[in-house]
Amino acid sequence: MSKSVRISFEREVREVLLDSILPLRPMSKRITDSKRYQRIATSIGAVGVIEPLVIAKAGRDGRHMLLDGHLRLHALQEQKIESTLCIISDDDETFTYNKRVNRLATVQEHYMISRAIDRGVPPAMIAKALGIDEKIVLHRRTLLDGIAPGAVELLKDRPINPHVFSILRKMKPLKQTETAELMVAMNNFTATYAKAILAASKQTDLAKPDRPKTVSGLTSEQMARMEREMESLTKDYQALEATFGDDVLQLVLASRYLGRLIQNTKIVGYLEARYPEIIVEFRSIVSATSLDPN
Repeated sequence: MSKSVRISFEREVREVLLDSILPLRPMSKRITDSKRYQRIATSIGAVGVIEPLVIAKAGRDGRHMLLDGHLRLHALQEQKIESTLCIISDDDETFTYNKRVNRLATVQEHYMISRAIDRGVPPAMIAKALGIDEKIVLHRRTLLDGIAPGAVELLKDRPINPHVFSILRKMKPLKQTETAELMVAMNNFTATYAKAILAASKQTDLAKPDRPKTVSGLTSEQMARMEREMESLTKDYQALEATFGDDVLQLVLASRYLGRLIQNTKIVGYLEARYPEIIVEFRSIVSATSLDPN
């Protein structure tokens, strides 16, 4: 029988006076001068608090310990706002919330802006709330125009540079998806890396193959060499990907077997006496392939 999951916060969001909320850290000038804080403050001034603060239950003195939302609280205080919506938590460990915060990915931001505009929110208001230029809002709305669905699916939760999508549009849909796969495999979502892949792509993989590639800082000979190297790298990557799962499984099984062997004192004693180099290698394999968390 499965156990029920305990909810660690109250179901209702409550209005709480700011004077009764106790922050756990001070706000330094470096923090309040940051772009992130300025964006939060601008958003609160334009549309109010979107994400409620998370606070602990009131103590004997009637004050709540702030678990999540220090920047929002400071911005509210600076704007002379007396109260705000809060989620009351039964758990007073701040890391419980902060470590689970998922920053808004680029593709998710596009969906959010598109839905807001479709529902009648003026782009100027969205720009003010996000602390960015209105032209950027309009550009983010069309961010995925011409992007292959496969590439979107791979990049939807990634912190990717928005300029990457303008580079992907220069490629055919299949190449876009292949590029997204490479970026995910390398955990590199920068525009520079996307440009490098574009420079190394075949002319036939481009959206407009009749137009010659132009990449600043690279000659046509350098791009041709990159094409050959990228083709070889892609083949090697695909070959490794095809056998990676089986190889890892075999390595783990072998490691577990060796791990049990070196737990036997008689075997270890025999190998250390006659074949010390082998026992060193066995221990190295077991240590390198350990699945235990650090």
